[in-house]
Amino acid sequence: MHKEFLMGNEAIALGAVAAGVNLVSGYPGTPSSEVLETAAKHRDDTTYVEWSVNEKSALEVAAGAAYAGARSLVTMKQVGLNVASDPLMSLAYIGVKGGMVILVADDPGPISSQTEQDTRHYSAFSKLPCFDPTSAQEAYEMIQEAFTCSETYGTPVFFRPTTRVCHGYASITVKDPSEYTRRRPEGFRKDTARWVIFPRLSYQNHIKIEERNVRMAEDFSSYKRNRIFPEAKDTLKPAEKPQKRGIATGGISFTYAMETLEQIGMIRLLKVATPHPFPEKLALEFLNGLDEVLCIEELDPVIERELTYLCGKHHLPTKIYGKLTHHTPNAGENTQDSVRQNITSFLGYQLPDQAKAGSSASEDRPPLLPVRPPVLCAGCPHRASFYAVKTAMKGQKTIFCGDIGCYTLGNAMPLDMVDTCLCMGAGLGIAQGVGHIEPDTACFAFVGDSTFFASAIPGVVNAVYNQADMTLVVLDNSTTAMTGHQPHPGTGHTMMGNIVDKIDIEAVLRGIGLKIIETADPLDHSAAVACVRRVAGEPGVKAIIFKSPCIAVTKPAGKMNIDTGKCIRCKKCIRELGCPALIMTGENIGVDAALCTGCGLCSRLCPVHAIIPSDTTACGADHPSASKGGNSHE
Repeated sequence: MHKEFLMGNEAIALGAVAAGVNLVSGYPGTPSSEVLETAAKHRDDTTYVEWSVNEKSALEVAAGAAYAGARSLVTMKQVGLNVASDPLMSLAYIGVKGGMVILVADDPGPISSQTEQDTRHYSAFSKLPCFDPTSAQEAYEMIQEAFTCSETYGTPVFFRPTTRVCHGYASITVKDPSEYTRRRPEGFRKDTARWVIFPRLSYQNHIKIEERNVRMAEDFSSYKRNRIFPEAKDTLKPAEKPQKRGIATGGISFTYAMETLEQIGMIRLLKVATPHPFPEKLALEFLNGLDEVLCIEELDPVIERELTYLCGKHHLPTKIYGKLTHHTPNAGENTQDSVRQNITSFLGYQLPDQAKAGSSASEDRPPLLPVRPPVLCAGCPHRASFYAVKTAMKGQKTIFCGDIGCYTLGNAMPLDMVDTCLCMGAGLGIAQGVGHIEPDTACFAFVGDSTFFASAIPGVVNAVYNQADMTLVVLDNSTTAMTGHQPHPGTGHTMMGNIVDKIDIEAVLRGIGLKIIETADPLDHSAAVACVRRVAGEPGVKAIIFKSPCIAVTKPAGKMNIDTGKCIRCKKCIRELGCPALIMTGENIGVDAALCTGCGLCSRLCPVHAIIPSDTTACGADHPSASKGGNSHE
């Protein structure tokens, strides 16, 4: 054993590798992405790793490996589980032979997601067990135990870290490679009575699942990570009416709760590491003799409802408080400060620093961090793509349906180019629906290249089949930019390091039946605008592929400068683009050299040609100051 300073996701991946995982599949999504990437980095020759095209495919690949007796791990974020829910629900009835862990990273806040959905509900809905780690160290150890549980009961299991567990860093005690589990899968054995899901088999397996979950609840009551922390000597200030109180918690909220109780004095605390099946026997032991219990958890009142149910079932007088009673917030993530406030209010206790006078207390607090809303990077080709469409369609009745990715930030002013955003791939369906109701509206659907492969293709098929009138805009920056530049089928390489044939987006679209498809460089503004006008004017389903690499991966050379002698301070570049590299310095327009990438888009907008490249090879050929052959975006 040795110690390493690790991110929670890295600890989880190393735990899976130590458990002898044979296959890891997944689809990138914050806060889960680093798990698969770390597993790929530390795998040996017995482990296969892939970024799948979407979460549904990833779960099915992992299930196939588990059918063959392998240990498999599939990774995704909470909204990705919606995509994988179809195979998930049936797989719960079929079961597995090798250990299979379904890692779903929840995102309280939400910090980088569309929803705050709680995967513990999916666990109960699918009748699958769920492990809920409280720290990076526990996550490292617990995922190894999750594989064992999966194999013991022949079922997939959920592993549900939240953002602060995933992205927190800690010094973790990990195994040496010599201590890793090494296993050779026995392979798939044909047995249609087990692996082919028929109604009769589903009925029989449903009965077995319900019986199994009762046994699991019993076993989980003695699982070492489900614990009752004993009452210590009462060091708390008494409330007005002394009562026996307890706290029930799980996940990162347990860590926050313990930090508070270590400061003010310990009371009885229930730590729930397996919210489903719920450890009923242990919970009843915890509730015995308590008058009131405060439940602290993210995101939904799962523990609170279970304890309320047990109190009713067993006629216990204990009052259960939490989200349902508005004693804790019912939205957003918990923090160390919010949990401390919840506990001290519940106990009627006032911390010493809460009693300080306002002036002296404020002196001890650090200043608030400035609010920095997310924006498209300086030089991002998506800004140029949006601006080209906006320019081309000016004055026309339009709707711009967005999608999930960096380009969602196109909704911000001054671009204001994302009218709708629902989920990955939904922009195509939304555009079709609006078009059928408002045929006089020019309907656009924007989608990134990674999302195109993940979830947009069925929407294009639907549009062609049902004779929609819409323009698909594929923003192809040759990577999965928002989640950390992972490869996808259009990049030509895999997570295993293999060089493969790129799947061509235009060829896919032509195979579906599109006749009008044009590819353009969005940074060549005049040509991009002409392309949009030409394509959007055609009837039926047509597509524009704006192709330009992500600025974080491929940076053009040089910077842009302002010729102050020419600049008339009209601020058109700032008002229309919103590029963070364009700044005001007093009354003058300036360029932040630390941010500028020299893409040259702003220079093409300047009516007096006052924005010039410090290196003319950094801007396109249509810039008036560029030399011949100076277009670096060919």
